[in-house]
Amino acid sequence: MTSTPLTDLFAKPRRVIALIGLASLALIAGAWFFELVVLLRPCKLCLEQRVPHYAAIGLAAVALLLARSRLSQLVALAALALLMAWSTGLGIYHSGVEWGWFAGPNDCGGAVAPAASGMQDFMKQLQTVRVVSCTEAAWRFLGLSLAGWNALASLGLLIAALLGLKSAARVAGGSPA
Repeated sequence: MTSTPLTDLFAKPRRVIALIGLASLALIAGAWFFELVVLLRPCKLCLEQRVPHYAAIGLAAVALLLARSRLSQLVALAALALLMAWSTGLGIYHSGVEWGWFAGPNDCGGAVAPAASGMQDFMKQLQTVRVVSCTEAAWRFLGLSLAGWNALASLGLLIAALLGLKSAARVAGGSPA
């Protein structure tokens, strides 16, 4: 089999682990950019979509530091594949909620405000709290919301994890890469 830069990437599990960890870090950085710089407030589902990426960043860091054997790298890649499958599913679900294909969660209306100390505080909170709905995409690019882009990116990372697993399993099994 001919070696290409792409096949070389997936032939080394540590590179795939690093790729997934760095891509998840980039996705989280993008989410924080949209939240803090562009001032798009995340809804409940937006925040839930970050969880698999936070976990992937941590898992990738630990795996790169500690996973020296081929078996431990396979386990890390399998776990990363599961995290990216979860993230893809969350992104598809949230996109479907935005498009009206699925019903969103009943409690997807915004963050809970801190307890008011009195009626004036409560009235002020009512005027300043902005409820963020899961059913409305705050931003779209090429027809996809951030949830849709997360679904696509996560699907790409899932495929990368599966290709890395396939390659690593082939090498572990003794057949040529």
